[in-house]
Amino acid sequence: MSELDNAWLVMVDGAARGNPGHAGCGAVILDGNGKVVKELSRYLGHATNNVAEYEGLLMGLEALLQLKKKRIRVQSDSQLLVRQLNGEYRVKDEKLKTLFEKAIALLRQFEAYRILHVPRELNKLADRLANKGIDDAIKKSSLG
Repeated sequence: MSELDNAWLVMVDGAARGNPGHAGCGAVILDGNGKVVKELSRYLGHATNNVAEYEGLLMGLEALLQLKKKRIRVQSDSQLLVRQLNGEYRVKDEKLKTLFEKAIALLRQFEAYRILHVPRELNKLADRLANKGIDDAIKKSSLG
């Protein structure tokens, strides 16, 4: 059994319609028993999918820090995000470098963390929230 088996989990995702295009991010926080504690979604404006993935991660990490959690697992269906954070890929894009550095600074505030790549099917709740961020902004702007 791993030291992080009962750690809190944050599932993160980003979405961009057009890539770049209307973008949103989502994060779901689950306690050590797998119960959903918090759902977050936000509209990002015009951005790429990779930027949206990082924004979802930052939003989720900030929420976990506010909840004073020290041992966490992060789950994403973005291979790029996971591999960059795990040091397998270099971050070349300047915009992503800034977001990557913010993410590393937040991750260093936890006692222990693990970042896992999962298939898209296992990240549906975070994906729904990322799209909700876009949909809510579109609805709001069309209503005036």
